[in-house]
Amino acid sequence: MIKSNPSSPLTTQRESHKVSTHLVRPSASYSTQASEQNPKEGTKDLKTVEDPFDSPTYNIPEKPVTFAEGASYSLVIVAGLGIAAVAGYAVFKELIFEPKEYKIFGKALARVQNDSQVTAKIGYPVTGYGNESRNRAARQRIPNKVWTDEDGVEHVEVNFYIRGPHGAGKVYSEMFKDNNDRSWKFTYLIVEIVSPHRVQLMLESYVPA
Repeated sequence: MIKSNPSSPLTTQRESHKVSTHLVRPSASYSTQASEQNPKEGTKDLKTVEDPFDSPTYNIPEKPVTFAEGASYSLVIVAGLGIAAVAGYAVFKELIFEPKEYKIFGKALARVQNDSQVTAKIGYPVTGYGNESRNRAARQRIPNKVWTDEDGVEHVEVNFYIRGPHGAGKVYSEMFKDNNDRSWKFTYLIVEIVSPHRVQLMLESYVPA
């Protein structure tokens, strides 16, 4: 009778194959689980990362602008632009559009128009013009004289005609520019009414202090 040897090479080889197979399977399973878990962990890490430049933006409180505040800002801007426009126009008009003789003519005519003695004689409204002529250009040309005295004071003399509903006359006026306050002041302002009745009115006369 032949007895089988339990430690034969064939038996040993099979047992060794079982052991190695048992040892390899958990390793493959572990590798598969790790590969399945790693993308999730990577995604989780990407989601939790925040941009450091965006964080302060969300923390800044935004103060709403009310209707009253917006309206007040608009009024301030409009008022500033209006003041600048008026000042610019005044300077431009002074230097370009309105020569000195026309400026003095305007001041003298306004003084005559607002004088009750004149309106009582020739009526209201009172108009002024440079010359007795039907030519419009001649009527708009104001006879004048401009000079500077020995003290450096500038003088402007103008003569013009006036007319109202009930009469007419002539105006003789001179103004000087005060060097102290840089304003124009009357040296004299005389109105000579020629119709309906001849009379002379002294409206302004400068008396030095």
